[in-house]
Amino acid sequence: MVEMLISVALGQVLSLLICGIGLTSKYLSEDFHANTPVFQSFLNYILLFLVYTTTLAVRQGEENLLAILRRRWWKYMILGLIDLEANYLVVKAYQYTTLTSIQLLDCFVIPVVILLSWFFLLIRYKAVHFIGIVVCILGMGCMAGADVLVGRHQGAGENKLVGDLLVLGGATLYGISNVWEEYIIRTLSRVEFLGMIGLFGAFFSGIQLAIMEHKELLKVPWDWQIGLLYVGFSACMFGLYSFMPVVIKKTSATSVNLSLLTADLYSLFCGLFLFHYKFSGLYLLSFFTILIGLVLYSSTSTYIAQDPRVYKQFRNPSGPVVDLPTTAQVEPSVTYTSLGQETEEEPHVRVA
Repeated sequence: MVEMLISVALGQVLSLLICGIGLTSKYLSEDFHANTPVFQSFLNYILLFLVYTTTLAVRQGEENLLAILRRRWWKYMILGLIDLEANYLVVKAYQYTTLTSIQLLDCFVIPVVILLSWFFLLIRYKAVHFIGIVVCILGMGCMAGADVLVGRHQGAGENKLVGDLLVLGGATLYGISNVWEEYIIRTLSRVEFLGMIGLFGAFFSGIQLAIMEHKELLKVPWDWQIGLLYVGFSACMFGLYSFMPVVIKKTSATSVNLSLLTADLYSLFCGLFLFHYKFSGLYLLSFFTILIGLVLYSSTSTYIAQDPRVYKQFRNPSGPVVDLPTTAQVEPSVTYTSLGQETEEEPHVRVA
């Protein structure tokens, strides 16, 4: 029970960081007319580069930056592009479609993560997991309904179809990025993932910034307030990227995305005081419905449909295959939970 509550609480920390990202972005775009989503992403990637890429650069042996680039540079290049464009597409969608549509369609990331985890990470779910997922999505639907009832600002909605397609595209890329992230941190390391994302993210966002947003930057009325907002945004985004791999390794990409559904509600609760949003009891109902869904999902561990020997080879594809002791018969299904104690070298697994 304690471990389950810890996993739920860790997810809510990520939601609070996203709330901070959303609030600073709102102030920048609406109060100061600074529409610079690529520049904001660029600042985050630069921070990741300075902290994690330089860490890889000073390491020795196979964990050195150059050694990693020689083996997997093209994979991280693709991942960096996916991560950058996922952020860009969802932010761009706000110019075309309504806030309610974005909130609902952004949930598309959940089935994407489930399917990719099933086929590529070989994760298997139980009935209680699907019940928890459905309850979480119902909570999101309740929040969207409350937005309509209180007449909360819905966004431009000038070309709704284009905006909806942008959200679906961004959600799909988010799902791919999250599952790829889980694969890397379970088989390689968190620092490698963040270092390579910082390297290629900074490179590609810098190019996109120079092409698409250099004129917008010149229009920004720079002063100390805007500077603080950019610093606050970058700090929250850097914290999100740095902490998310820790939570994914302790739970899963699916669990993290379910937890992030509460981020819009935290932003709303802050908006009640900062932007004088109207309140509805449905918001509280939505919040507790999502939390109930998270508790249901976290109450039972998922399992990996493969032999432990295969998983060890999967973790060390370039090394020799290490045979496990054969004192007991090993079944081809491995149940695992990452809520307990883990070592950095091996995932926490137990034979079903």
